[in-house]
Amino acid sequence: MIVDGTFALNQLTVVAIIAEREVLRYTPAGMPIVNAVLQHSSQQMEAGIARLTEFDIAALAAGEISGKFSQAPLGGLYQFSGFLARKSRNSKSLVFHIIDFGAVNSD
Repeated sequence: MIVDGTFALNQLTVVAIIAEREVLRYTPAGMPIVNAVLQHSSQQMEAGIARLTEFDIAALAAGEISGKFSQAPLGGLYQFSGFLARKSRNSKSLVFHIIDFGAVNSD
């Protein structure tokens, strides 16, 4: 989508745990990829009222970051950054594409 002559922004940052993760695999083009499910839980303010937000999101790490992601402990708390895209060309489901992540100190 182009807005005012520039590309619209598609960035997502979320703190979540790695709830499920498949083993590292390779696409037919030879790119390493790892599929996962991330779980998020937090309290957000909406219209002056505290709201508990909990969700699972399908995610994937492709390319160089996939090796680091495949070694990260399940259940660990991480801050992830990336973007959302359709699961496939004809799908309406979204997948979070992880570009970078790092451990979050739970203190």
